[in-house]
Amino acid sequence: MKIRPYGDTMADGKVETSFTLPTTSDETGQEIARQFAKQMGFVDPNIVHAEEIGEGFSFFVIYGSVPYTVDTDKIKVEKIETPTMTREEIEDLIEKEVGRDVVFVGASTGTDAHTVGIDAIMNMKGFAGHYGLERYKHIRAHNLGSQVPNEEFVRQAKLLGADVLLVSQTVTQKDIHLKNLENLVEILEAENMRNDVILIAGGARITHELAKELGYDAGFGPKKYAEDVASYAITELIKRKNSKN
Repeated sequence: MKIRPYGDTMADGKVETSFTLPTTSDETGQEIARQFAKQMGFVDPNIVHAEEIGEGFSFFVIYGSVPYTVDTDKIKVEKIETPTMTREEIEDLIEKEVGRDVVFVGASTGTDAHTVGIDAIMNMKGFAGHYGLERYKHIRAHNLGSQVPNEEFVRQAKLLGADVLLVSQTVTQKDIHLKNLENLVEILEAENMRNDVILIAGGARITHELAKELGYDAGFGPKKYAEDVASYAITELIKRKNSKN
């Protein structure tokens, strides 16, 4: 099935976008923005908001329509198929199938100073009523905090006997977060540790598909909680354990 955006009537292609340009917000600046929108594929773009946000810079909001369609039958998304279990179910599964505590080590690595995401997953209080991994029986969760160099993260993982590594990354300028994620994989491979751990990336702009492309086992984006991460990690850990037997 082919679909187009919906605005006023079905499939009218109406969309709205916003961007900043290094120009004024007067008539000339608005025409520059309009021409830019046309090059993006907008048909009859209208400037609905124009505001100078600093010397030589203006913010524009543009409304118009696009002629493009997307064939939904051709869309294939790589996603995590592991069902999410409750905390109690995860605890029982570890007890029955693993038979020991599972060690999770997490951090916001590199220059990343944001800890909201990793704290929500790791810390006992969790987030929005979803308890963090520190509260789980049979899980030893070590939150190393923010701005942890990849080399130190790997060193701590080795010392703590990590089964699962959780790496939180917020989008940064010039894709530094992607370079940092790739660098961690390279270090783990150099230390002959990559196959010994379950490597998971998380963050506001992280997808499972992106994480896999970067060499991770899984990726979790917004609105994912400790039980989502633990369900995948423990299921994968058991799968690997059984494949060795």
